[in-house]
Amino acid sequence: MWVWKKNISKTQEDTWQQRMSAMPGAVFSEGFQAERLNLDVYVETEGEAVLLQKCYGGKLEEVKTVDWVAATAPENTPPLIIRDKIVISASEDSEVLAALQAKYPERILLVFPAERAFGTGNHATTSTCLRMLCDEVKNKKEPWTLTDIGCGTGVLALAGLKLGAQRAISFDFDPVAVEVARRNIERNGGADNLSLFQADVFEWKPAQNETSDIVLANLFSAVLVKAFPQLIAAMKPEGAILIISGILNTQAEETLLAAQQAGLKILKVVSRGKWTTAKLTNL
Repeated sequence: MWVWKKNISKTQEDTWQQRMSAMPGAVFSEGFQAERLNLDVYVETEGEAVLLQKCYGGKLEEVKTVDWVAATAPENTPPLIIRDKIVISASEDSEVLAALQAKYPERILLVFPAERAFGTGNHATTSTCLRMLCDEVKNKKEPWTLTDIGCGTGVLALAGLKLGAQRAISFDFDPVAVEVARRNIERNGGADNLSLFQADVFEWKPAQNETSDIVLANLFSAVLVKAFPQLIAAMKPEGAILIISGILNTQAEETLLAAQQAGLKILKVVSRGKWTTAKLTNL
């Protein structure tokens, strides 16, 4: 694994966020100077790192192949509490899990340790998607189904099944994410009705019986804008819900405009930190 490093101005952070929007290994952190940020991009090959250096300057370093999310995650991450329904623990320690279950006996307990795939639940985009999902299914009386596009660690699809989805479809373009998601499914159980696989959102087409009542897509803005036809195709024809995230606040207006132009109606928009999450429908 290689890392490309560059020191950037805080005033240019949004610009660099957009430039690196297709790079899952991009990490922004505070620099020694108050007005500066460190940008590190972790890639698998030297060629990818060299290309970044040719385009943007900066420095290269070869690093051990490690899980960069796990390596940068704080020790003893506190559990993530989602409404009155879900508790997500980053720890697999049996004593920690027993204590959490005793403290929250009525809640669904999920275990998602930090790994190489995105989506342990602690990021603002994932946690807001989870809250919207909990709110959406809280009073559902009829059976419902779910599709999770860009599954990361699989936390959204598994949470949906634990919340009562009859069936869930979950896929990601990244084979590492699918591998991690599969481990998490085995770790947590309760996903007999989950179809998990690797696919490109621009190439996948759901069968007639695979459209869902709720579709989640935690993707980058640039992908969402191009993928709205595919996301709509994944929704049941009338009254389905689409929850989208991964949108920088600076890109929210253009992303939501593209959603409306594709025929979707905006029901709710939530901004948390630098990120926007939205709930839409095809009514």
